[in-house]
Amino acid sequence: MFKIFQAKLILIFALFGFSFIIIQCGEKRFKKITYEPISYSSTKVIVKRLDTVNVKLPEKPAVYAVLQTTAGDLVLELFADAAPKTVQNFIDLAQGEKDFTNEKGIKERRPFYDGLKFHRVIPDFMAQGGCPRGDGGGGPGYKFEDEINAKAIGLDKLKVKDAPQYQAQLQRVVLSEFNILSRQQLDEKRAEVEAAYTDALELPVMEILYRIGYRFNEVVPSKKAVRHSLAMANAGPNTNGSQFFINQVDTPHLDGIHTVFGHLVSGAEVLDRIIEKGNLQTTIRKVLVVDKR
Repeated sequence: MFKIFQAKLILIFALFGFSFIIIQCGEKRFKKITYEPISYSSTKVIVKRLDTVNVKLPEKPAVYAVLQTTAGDLVLELFADAAPKTVQNFIDLAQGEKDFTNEKGIKERRPFYDGLKFHRVIPDFMAQGGCPRGDGGGGPGYKFEDEINAKAIGLDKLKVKDAPQYQAQLQRVVLSEFNILSRQQLDEKRAEVEAAYTDALELPVMEILYRIGYRFNEVVPSKKAVRHSLAMANAGPNTNGSQFFINQVDTPHLDGIHTVFGHLVSGAEVLDRIIEKGNLQTTIRKVLVVDKR
């Protein structure tokens, strides 16, 4: 197993380089749980304007968003209890109830998502939108924290050895612990790294994600990133803004990394069509919000 691990590390060094977080080393550091939950106060989602829609909504009392696109309508239930701050941000941007900074550095307040395209779509994965630049590098001019309860989605019980989708995060943690920046340093500390890697395989995924900067609360009833989930796109821990994605398939490798704040309840064929069309081929005409709670 370690030979595979080492080969992957060398490939990473050769092709991409690596960024590290330096963590205090100590005896048996990979047999200890360092995770601590953050303090969190839930809030009530407020829909400031009740929009009128021409599509049938589910009977279930909930907050719904209808994304009217050039490919058809996507009807989404927003998880007001599981991610209230994230939902509030999405609604306020959609309805023009929140200031954002445009690409010229000027503050604006208008419906943010109107006219934006699904800039990144990947078959058998997801469709991503919410970037005003259309290249994945844009946002509202601010960032806000993740809203995830890792225990609610079972990451405190799931061991890394049973979750190969988290191998990249595991490797990052092991290398960071030893401040390894080159193949030579890896060779010099081979025995220590092997032992640490073996120990780390027994840690829960929650601990590994915590060690690379993700922070979790133990209050909200978080959801997994399953098929048709609506989740925030980000560039790492606590870097949410305006970009979101809708899953076409289950994505267990994203659990604990992206805040899931809704679910597609109608328009699966529209999502498939958006993804089939490709990048930048579908425009969001308008986002309407209906509070049926």
